[in-house]
This record gives sequence, C-alpha cells and structure tokens, in this order.
Amino acid sequence: MRESWRWFGPNDPVTIADIRQTGATDIVSALHNIPTGQAWPLAAIQAHQALIEDCAADLSPLTWSVVESIPVHEDIKLGRPGHQQYIDSWIASMENLAQCGIKTICYNFMPVIDWTRTDLNYKLPNGAYALRFDQSKFAAFDLFILQRDNAQAEYSVEEIVEAQAVFDPMDEAERTQLTNNIIAGLRKNLFAFLAQVLPRAEALGVKLAIHPDDPPRDMLGLPRIICTAADLDILFAALPSPANGITLCVGTYSSRPDNNLPEMAKQFGPRIHFSHLRGVSRDPQEQRSFYEASHLDSDIDMVQVVHELLLEEQRRRNDVSISANDNHGSEAYGIDEIFIRPDHGHQMMDDIGKTVNPGYSGIGRMKGLAEVRGVIRALSAQISAVSVTNKGNQA
Repeated sequence: MRESWRWFGPNDPVTIADIRQTGATDIVSALHNIPTGQAWPLAAIQAHQALIEDCAADLSPLTWSVVESIPVHEDIKLGRPGHQQYIDSWIASMENLAQCGIKTICYNFMPVIDWTRTDLNYKLPNGAYALRFDQSKFAAFDLFILQRDNAQAEYSVEEIVEAQAVFDPMDEAERTQLTNNIIAGLRKNLFAFLAQVLPRAEALGVKLAIHPDDPPRDMLGLPRIICTAADLDILFAALPSPANGITLCVGTYSSRPDNNLPEMAKQFGPRIHFSHLRGVSRDPQEQRSFYEASHLDSDIDMVQVVHELLLEEQRRRNDVSISANDNHGSEAYGIDEIFIRPDHGHQMMDDIGKTVNPGYSGIGRMKGLAEVRGVIRALSAQISAVSVTNKGNQA
C-alpha cells in the first residue's frame, strides 16, 4: 500500500516538512484556491506540485499522487441548464493533472452540502477531541433552525420531542455554531456526468474514485446516492468502465450498521483506487449518531479491512504475472498499490488549542497512520509467508 497524507496547501497548519516526518510517501491535495467550475490551469498544477515535490537531495521525497478533490459544480449535480461548461472544465482539469502524472482522483457527488458533522470538537474520555454527528442535534437544526418545509413528516413524534428538548436550551451562539458545523459539511445526473468523463479518463489512464455520501443517507430532503454496496452495484452495472472506481472511506460507510466493510473491501477490491482508513463508533441508542473513533478502536474490524486490501493487491500482482506469461488475465483496473491515508484524526496533545482544519490535526493523524502501518506490516508478513508456503506445496 502507498501511505499518503492530505495536505490543504501552503496555509495548512501541518506543513510539508511535518508530513515528511510521518513517514508518508505520497500527498493527497487539491487546488482549493480555484473556484468550483473553473478548469485547473496546467501552470497552477505544476506550481502546486513543485511545492510538494521539490526538496533538497538529502530529504525524503514526497509525491503528489492523489487529488482530493476536483469539485463537481452544483449545476452538474442538479442537472441545471448550462452545466455542460462545468463538465468541460472538469475534464480539462483532469487532462492537465494527467499531463503532470497525477492520475488518481477522488471526488464526491453530494448535492448542496458536503460532509456533515454537528460537533467539530467532541471531547473524548481521554481528553482528546473528535468529530461527531448527533442525530438529535441534526433534527433540531432541520426542524427549528432551518425550518425546512414539511420536515416534520420525516421524523417520528418521539424524534421531534427529543429534537425540541435539544433545541430549547440552546442560546443563540450555540444555534449559530450548530448551523455552521452542519453547513461545513441525483443518480441520473451522476451517470450523465460520468458518461462524458470516463472515456477520457480511460484514454488518459486516470482512475476516478468516488467518495461515499457523508453521512451515507438522505439529509434535509436531499437525496444521497452513494451510501451502500447496493448503490455501488448500480453504479458499476451502469458504467463498467475500468476507470470507474471508489474511495473506500471506511468511516463513512461504517456509519451505517448495514454496511459490512470487510465484505465491501473484498467485493469491490478491483474498483478500490484509494482508501480512507478511519472508523466511527455509533451510539447504541441512536445508530445514526456517531463520533470519529481511534483508527483501530471503532465499530468495524479495521484489521480485516486492511487484510482484504492487501489480498486485493496480491491478486493484482498475480494477474499481471499471468498476463505476462500467458497473455491472459485482466489488467483492466491497473496494477498499482492502493493509496491509503489516515483520516479525521483526534485533536490531541500539543495540537489541543491550536487552529487546525477540523479532523486534520497532525498528531492524531500520525497516531492513526502509525497504528495502521503496524497492521499493514504484520499482515503483509503473514500473507507473504502463506504465499511462499503455497508455492512450495505446488512445486
């Protein structure tokens, strides 16, 4: 696997020099300064790439390998008139990135609101801080702050009473903070978008990796379309292009109890171009509420997920070997290692009190990366030993 780290650019409190010390080899980044809908100029991509990759000969090199994300304009998502210009710009950005050798693109198709949390500083028992989504707070926002038309029809009487109990004690500052937190965070239109993008991606050797909707369910009356394994089955049945892949965001998918992450990692292995390795702990009383747990201490079996990803990489290497020797086997999905990154680390230790991008403080993510790295090393040795033994038995 390729260990990567998300960097938000020159204003990121976690610097390139900091990232180099984590042991990560690859960078996940984007041109956040370019307005959504505008093409990323080649010169701007090259300048950003130089910030990441140019370093002294005695320093460990870093490579900008994954884009997260080229934003998809709302007019594309909602199918508004005139949206073709934005599709053309998106394709132009992809072409310029490919020209610079950057060929893995994570993107999402969440309409109007992106990833959503109700608490950006949820204090854990150990004193660290995590991101949290609280269903009752969200209902309070939907019903009493946003006051969305007909919203009450989507909640039970008990849920409305509970939301009212959450909302009433809030002062104006708390209500404003809740609104800001939520704002921080179509199938037909997605398919129409990809029908134009995928052929060019194939020609360029680019891998597109769609991120699931976060949280993975309908919100504020807005449809969410990439939430479950069934959604992915529909996507790939409609658009089987080898360039059409996924970002396996373990935390997002696992915030639904009906998503089995080890099984999804196995089922969609050939389609996984990128993975966010993090987990969540769901509220036992309200399964739609959750907080971002430590990377190995969540509601999902992270060790088994990593095991499935490593087995997928082994299958890809075997396919290449068969193809080289016998002219058979499939190279349709590429042979590269899967890019992984730690995601949404806790704000802890010296990072507490610092200004950071929510979920993206340095120490918490480095802790997560170190934990995941240990799992990868241990499982890789195990898988390698089994492989050697099997080859010996076959001989």
